Amino acid sequence: MKTSRAPILILAGIVFGLSFPLRAAPILAAASTPVVAPLPPVASLAELQSRLEAHVSDPRFAAAAWGVKIVSLDSGRTLYAQAADRHLSPASNAKLYVSALALDTLGGDYRVRTPVFASAPVDAAGAIQGNLIVSGRGDPSCDPRRLQQDFLTAFDPYVALLKNAGVRRIAGDVIADATYFRATPFGASWTVDDINDYYGAEISAVSVNDNYVDVRVTPGAMVGAPCSLEWLQPLAGLTFDNRTTTTAAGGVRSISVLRVPGETTVQIFGELPLGDRPELTEATVPRPAAWFAAGLKAALARAGISVGGAARGVRWPEVSASAALDVRLGEVVSPPLREYLAVMMKQSQNLQADLIFAHLGELRRTATTPATMRAEDLALAGLREFLTRHALPVNDVIFDEGSGLSRNNLTTATATLALLEFMAKHGEAKAFAESLPIAGVDGSLRRRMKGTPAEGKVLAKTGTLRWTTALSGYVTSLAGERLAFSLMLNRFPAAPGRSASRELDEIAELLARYAGPRD
Repeated sequence: MKTSRAPILILAGIVFGLSFPLRAAPILAAASTPVVAPLPPVASLAELQSRLEAHVSDPRFAAAAWGVKIVSLDSGRTLYAQAADRHLSPASNAKLYVSALALDTLGGDYRVRTPVFASAPVDAAGAIQGNLIVSGRGDPSCDPRRLQQDFLTAFDPYVALLKNAGVRRIAGDVIADATYFRATPFGASWTVDDINDYYGAEISAVSVNDNYVDVRVTPGAMVGAPCSLEWLQPLAGLTFDNRTTTTAAGGVRSISVLRVPGETTVQIFGELPLGDRPELTEATVPRPAAWFAAGLKAALARAGISVGGAARGVRWPEVSASAALDVRLGEVVSPPLREYLAVMMKQSQNLQADLIFAHLGELRRTATTPATMRAEDLALAGLREFLTRHALPVNDVIFDEGSGLSRNNLTTATATLALLEFMAKHGEAKAFAESLPIAGVDGSLRRRMKGTPAEGKVLAKTGTLRWTTALSGYVTSLAGERLAFSLMLNRFPAAPGRSASRELDEIAELLARYAGPRD
């Protein structure tokens, strides 16, 4: 089992003159692989423009709103544009802006440093006659689920730090202090529906396991019996209200989860057929700093370090647990920004984007910053400064938050394309490009454009909300021309059997087949 904290990235295609190794094709029996005639190249710019225009102007989009822009990175010419200055919802294309801001402000080598304090010095017997305080800074990398590790191994760096400091016993409490983020637990203008699901997990300067717990639902032993429920990670402080039923074999599978905001009871509704496979689902964890503290206390006990007090978490606007006289025992250091940025972008992980954005905001806080100014607001001000400083279309980027979950976020294809062009020339261009999902290979594009000319060639950030889909990134044409594109489609209910994302994928596939001559 891989236990390295660095993500495994397998990249393909050619972008910015950087060559990425192709993933080896699986070996399949000839009879299992259908023979598909290769699609012909798009031979000229005129043909490309004609086919793009026919696609976006199809009558099925009459009530929808497109924003499209495609530019050659080599020549700077615009190959095609359609309503490129229209304000539209970018959904998770907003993460492109967070990624660019982070790389430009901090650099790819930047690491989040989480200090660990004691309210009393370590005495000669190895005891802390007081509390242990982990003062979170928004490290998004404490993610045992992604690393397929046992939950308590997430706390190994903290256990090692305390052992190195000679700690054998903590008389007081284990406290996870999340007050560094002066922010509410949820992003601006999220909907109430969002916060029930894993992608709307609470934002906390001390986070673990992306702040949600996995639940396994297994059919009962007989028809009519409740299903059995199991937490796959411990100590979240949640309880079940089991509303499930086992039905006759061959029946419908239907499981849903509800946790009312602010409560710790998780209702599990639905049914599973007798003898059927288990269902995996999730529940968000309220006050995740308290979950972190409980996990750390258990990990310390497992390592032979006793804790006499409780495990607890604090968050803003509660008073910080840290004090000026605290003893600094050390710090836990995250992987480099470029590594966890790639995880955030490829998985389109909202919490991790929010943590990076809030961290950027708090780095801007000064002694004169109003105490009520949220980390998110400071980050948004930083984003505006970044766009202004680099002569990017600042007035066309109207965001409430950074993950893209807000329905109030607006931008244009022109603005996103300008950002892509800027980052293609940036000193962190490689890290930015390598963070993007690859068509048919990984991340949120792993199942899209497989078996097409775009597979392994399109590197792009996805974005999805109800009635909104977006795709923006890079592709190299058949003639070797490096292209950047931004595609947004809003207010479009897809026809049954065809996803809205397919409408964008067809454009990306056309670009991958484009064989027109380079300027």
